[in-house]
Amino acid sequence: MDKVFSARIDESVAARINSLARQLHSTKKQVVERAVELYAAKVEHEEESGFLDQSFGAWKRDESSQESVEAARTAFRASFERMR
Repeated sequence: MDKVFSARIDESVAARINSLARQLHSTKKQVVERAVELYAAKVEHEEESGFLDQSFGAWKRDESSQESVEAARTAFRASFERMR
């Protein structure tokens, strides 16, 4: 089922959508849908691979595991104090 979606876009983007639709012999709707699908897939892929980049080496800390646990507990307790 289709849903009407309205958004303001730059004139150059609208012209590009029209040009692509003519070039691909498709509708503007198909151009926009495909662009969103491709962009979403790219973002999802980057997030998946980004996890490893963000966590790589996380186990190599300057502090001991006990110090990490104590810091987490202190932060947790402090958050409860703010709520009182």
